[in-house]
Amino acid sequence: MSETTGASYAAAGVDIEAGDRAVELMKEWVKKTQRPETTGLGGLGGFAGLFDASALKRYERPLLASATDGVGTKVDLARKLGVYDTIGHDLVGMVVDDLVVCGAEPLFMTDYICVGKVHPERVAAIVKGIAEGCVLAGCALVGGETAEHPGLLGADDFDVAGAGTGVVEADQVLGADRIRKGDVVLAMASSGLHSNGYSLVRHVLFDRAKMSLDEQVAEFGRTLGEELLEPTRIYSLDCLALTRTTEVHAFSHVTGGGLANNLARVVPDDLHATVDRSTWTPGPVFDLVGKAGQVERLELEKTLNMGVGMIAVVPETSVDVALATLADRGVDAWVAGEITERGDHATGAALTGDYA
Repeated sequence: MSETTGASYAAAGVDIEAGDRAVELMKEWVKKTQRPETTGLGGLGGFAGLFDASALKRYERPLLASATDGVGTKVDLARKLGVYDTIGHDLVGMVVDDLVVCGAEPLFMTDYICVGKVHPERVAAIVKGIAEGCVLAGCALVGGETAEHPGLLGADDFDVAGAGTGVVEADQVLGADRIRKGDVVLAMASSGLHSNGYSLVRHVLFDRAKMSLDEQVAEFGRTLGEELLEPTRIYSLDCLALTRTTEVHAFSHVTGGGLANNLARVVPDDLHATVDRSTWTPGPVFDLVGKAGQVERLELEKTLNMGVGMIAVVPETSVDVALATLADRGVDAWVAGEITERGDHATGAALTGDYA
């Protein structure tokens, strides 16, 4: 008479011990992100992250801001290259730079990592990148979840998502209601593609141009893969520094939809933002995508950031201090446009001229 073996979670493809090891490996990185409001409160492995909200008592009327995002198909390039400690940096940038648009200081984040199979060192590398991004953003990583989905994802497949919470004083919320005719549009340089438009980029460079990730590209001074995995710039502390040193009316995080569409989201209905392309030269990666795929300029501009990752709208009297503050922080920034009255056929924002 034959014996049968009962079903088990491990046999179904879920390795609880590997998950536990991943948690142990990531603890040292998460610890580096602690803020005073999280020190000594629980620890990684609990059911919920804790944050001491008594720190908000210094606010007259604190408003909590929340944002969530992912990294998109850029994770596929990380998987193919076997590089996992930059994609978390991208995740933090996509979340906290949305939070700071309203003037909110990022306080804490949580992450969600979904994998086909838990490789503890790989998961820990992803969390390392998230933790490093949180340090750059000044926020704490208070918790997260690693989920193993065998049968739905391949053994090497993964995706990441995150959510962040910030705080801003009610009477200091930035946005369209502060913008005035005559305000100046300041552009802050991106570090590259950031984390948007990779479905187009992958289609153009790999499906059409048949390029490879390990291909050396002279214009980049490195391989194509290294260029495409360049982490998203995190602007949150730079933007907060601007709000402390001078008057700021609005920020706009340039992500999916491009510069004009994202800037239009913070421009009031009776005004119009004009951005002059001749004030900057997009990096070579944008030119490569455009030429390799014969992508029209307007299509590129509504998909990619074209070299501008964040916009600040400030009164004219704030321009010099704002540019000096950003320069002191190592952020390449310049006057890119202005706010005018909206004409009969104008939209919220538009690009004019040709790139330098």
